[in-house]
Amino acid sequence: MSYDRSMPTSGAAAAHPAKGYFVGLGAAAILASTSVFIRYLSQAYHVPALVLAFWRDVFAVATLVLVFAWFRRDLFRVPRSLLPYLAVYGLVTALFNIAWALSVTLNGAAVATVLAYCSAAFTVFLARWLLKEPLSLAKLLATALCLGGCVLVSGAAHAEAWRANLVGILAGILTGLLYAGYSLMGRVAHERGVDPWTTLLYIFTFASGFLFLVNLPPGAPLPGAASRVADFLWLGRSVPGWSVLVFLGLGPTVAGFGLYLVTLAHLPSSVANLVVSLEPAFTTLYAYLFIGERLGPAQICGGLLILGGVALLRLSEILRPEGAASTVRG
Repeated sequence: MSYDRSMPTSGAAAAHPAKGYFVGLGAAAILASTSVFIRYLSQAYHVPALVLAFWRDVFAVATLVLVFAWFRRDLFRVPRSLLPYLAVYGLVTALFNIAWALSVTLNGAAVATVLAYCSAAFTVFLARWLLKEPLSLAKLLATALCLGGCVLVSGAAHAEAWRANLVGILAGILTGLLYAGYSLMGRVAHERGVDPWTTLLYIFTFASGFLFLVNLPPGAPLPGAASRVADFLWLGRSVPGWSVLVFLGLGPTVAGFGLYLVTLAHLPSSVANLVVSLEPAFTTLYAYLFIGERLGPAQICGGLLILGGVALLRLSEILRPEGAASTVRG
């Protein structure tokens, strides 16, 4: 994990779009591995999805605390007035983690990742409505390509897919909606002057608390949740299992989500989300290489549509002069 030491801990940092695209690509490549690790743990050890999500966040928080304590103690500081906002952001993150873990378990790594990127459409329009970000023709076309790719990869165009895996597809779409919320709230946190890594520490701390409560509800447990305290230690004495889970929290979670928040500091939330839409392409490759998942022709075409959408967006940013007439403003 690397820090941008030029970024102040208070006050919004200057935006650098080219850097935002570069960091966003790195975030996509790293985030893509998270679903592969989750899929492996759910298949090899049958870890309940929400127990897995809880430990993932706990290990991420532990990593950030140790790194901050050793290198950057100033990153612990945040104005008290922002704690309620970060708590709500943590709740959104927890809900996103729940939906994501369930989607990966039910849909597989590759399909779950692509379904999550229906968030591209949600982010573009919610950012226009809530943050007054400009809505360009290129964004609309890129969003259409990304959504078309999601439909093809998930198989959602076929009625039988909804009958056979309705819960999985709905979990995937909910993941996309919550991911859009995560993106928008990350942009707002930056505009309020919170360092991206500080934001990550606090939202994952709050998310860990929420996930702990969700795993021990009164009455019947939620699907994928712990049904008793002993379930938190589901992996028992399995050193390989715990090693994979610890690495999931230490590496892909901290680095992937952290770099995405850095991307949001340099790009509008709608653009950042579309850039990180390259994650499905990386996930497809990782899932093929490491856990033997295969995508059919329609799913491959869907992945290419998403790649095309991101490429179109970047090309338009390079070619479009400031204030071009193609931008739709309110």
